[in-house]
Amino acid sequence: MAGLQPSRTVLPNGVTLITKQTRKTPAVTISLALRSGAVADPPDVPGTAHLLSRVIDRGTAKRTAADIADALDSRGISVGVSASRQFFSLVCTCLAEDFEAVLDLLGEIVMSPIVPEDELATRKGLVTTSLRQDEDSPAVRAAERFMALLYGTAHPYGRPIKGTLESVEALTRERLLALHSARFGPDQLVAIVVGDVEASRIEACAGKVFGGWKAKVRDLPVVKPADAPSSRRFVTIPMMSKAQADIAYGFVSIARSDPSYYAYMLMNHVLGQYALGGRLGDSIRERQGMAYYASSAFDASIIAGPMLIRAGVAAGNVERAVASIDEELQILRKTGVTGRELAESRQYLVGSMPRSLETNAGIVAFLQNAEFFGLGLDYDSCLPTLLTMVTIDEVNAAAESLDPDRATIVVAGPYQQK
Repeated sequence: MAGLQPSRTVLPNGVTLITKQTRKTPAVTISLALRSGAVADPPDVPGTAHLLSRVIDRGTAKRTAADIADALDSRGISVGVSASRQFFSLVCTCLAEDFEAVLDLLGEIVMSPIVPEDELATRKGLVTTSLRQDEDSPAVRAAERFMALLYGTAHPYGRPIKGTLESVEALTRERLLALHSARFGPDQLVAIVVGDVEASRIEACAGKVFGGWKAKVRDLPVVKPADAPSSRRFVTIPMMSKAQADIAYGFVSIARSDPSYYAYMLMNHVLGQYALGGRLGDSIRERQGMAYYASSAFDASIIAGPMLIRAGVAAGNVERAVASIDEELQILRKTGVTGRELAESRQYLVGSMPRSLETNAGIVAFLQNAEFFGLGLDYDSCLPTLLTMVTIDEVNAAAESLDPDRATIVVAGPYQQK
């Protein structure tokens, strides 16, 4: 298999540009991602990057919010702006013939936002509404409390990405622009363009758009690893008017650079992703019929991220569901995965990759992840081999880390611990 074979170049000012020409449709997907997500928030004002993501496209040094909206609407496109824990990103898809104009507009948004006061007031109101909705959501409350317990509220991973009602209210135009000035610079930008445009045309356009950007990033955040809990913790958030209780159960797992990453990937698939939710879904939802959903996921990042098991159950089934999670983990740790589970999980993960790369947007997301973690331009070709090389003993060693006696558990909903 030839693989994606993208091209990568670094502009003189540090902008990383990755391109891949496809001819599936006469369209182009553009992603501009900076290593400046919620981890860059000032410790006293969580939610800064998130609020900036909501207002960054509402005016630049050259265009008003109305100008930007007209430029996008006239081409029938929209721009998705988001701030995750690690990334601040803008993504959009446009016709190939509009590529230069759209990249120029996106570059303006990234490099020279002005954050008008009236637009900031409007967007703060929208974020505040979203936060109030989150306060009323057992799933969100459980997940955020889980992260706060696992990492501590002083750690960037333990703070809510959207911030709090108090922190959002305290944010000013000056503070948002200060974050932009400190964290947004050419050496932090990875621009990926995939679609029906030649690499030479993309490189020429990117040079025109970003070549003059001279901003210097300072005080890059260093995210320190968190200590894994040494004992079991069980916390409840009573929300008695709700119909369902949401369980967040998990551990600190591994960093993306850990050699056991692919063993964890396969182990997690067996536990909570395989078939109708892996062993957890089969036990808690299918056989016992007491969960609306049950699954697991792990988020290996620059540091050891969370391994999180989620389940939604009726209040009367909380203890049974938690006990069933405990039991499934103990069985997995004691007897390991079966040869069939490993083979079928490996086959699924390898087989699903081509499907995820069928669209320009899927290729962009794959290449951004590979660039961020330094996985190489040939990662799509290497991944099947990396998964094939994992042994059953390595998968079982990964399962050993899931000790229920060290689990952090949060239940939010119509439930109170007895």
